[in-house]
Amino acid sequence: MIIDTHSHLYLPAFDEDRSDMLERARDVGVGQVLLPAIDSDYHEALINLWQSDTAFFKPMMGVHPCSVQPNNYEDELRLAKELLDQHPFVAVGEIGIDLHWDKSTLPLQMEAFEMQIGWAKGRNLPIVIHCREAFKEIFDVLDRLHDEHLRGVFHCFTGTAEDAAKIKEYGTFLMGLGGVLTFKNSGLDKVVSELSLRHFVLETDAPYLAPTPHRGRRNESAYVQLVLKKLAEIKKLPEALVAERTSENARAMFQIN
Repeated sequence: MIIDTHSHLYLPAFDEDRSDMLERARDVGVGQVLLPAIDSDYHEALINLWQSDTAFFKPMMGVHPCSVQPNNYEDELRLAKELLDQHPFVAVGEIGIDLHWDKSTLPLQMEAFEMQIGWAKGRNLPIVIHCREAFKEIFDVLDRLHDEHLRGVFHCFTGTAEDAAKIKEYGTFLMGLGGVLTFKNSGLDKVVSELSLRHFVLETDAPYLAPTPHRGRRNESAYVQLVLKKLAEIKKLPEALVAERTSENARAMFQIN
């Protein structure tokens, strides 16, 4: 069984063919999909999809850093926290810092990130970190707040060997590998080749970041198999073993059956 640990399958991009898309995922061995939150525009869709098959889907709740805006971030945080109190989410995510689109909101993003880390600690939940052009800022927060109660996943890891080494030092974080691993000139294969499988989980981030040969088109959960194939190739290991180990990592991190 393969676990897609990060996929936004509740988004409108799948409204026309969601059933067929899910069948394709199951056909290639995807046994569970974790659904990260974005903001209140999509909470209802996320929860409805999760409740349509609570064994196959596992939901997260949090406020995406790109949704942390001066005019609404307090309301977004309040709504996310209310839902965390109502449903059995498996993680607080996706949360973090994104400096690609808007650096002006960095103070608010850091405030929201730290607050949501507190929620995770209080609920014994992992966090799922969105980190775009912000490793330094993310590490600054984690250096202050990390302890034995804080664990999680660096979603869509695309960092350097130094970034990976820093993540390993914390001892309670994994790295999520997605479509970027298959990109010809990403350099991520070189970083991954030096690390043990115990540090990784697999993901798609569908509908975004489709792996080669689908790059530039809509991503979907079935394509996690292409990430698996690439990781097995890099590590020179059987695909079945890579699927088993990364799924074990996911089950342990998110405490799912």
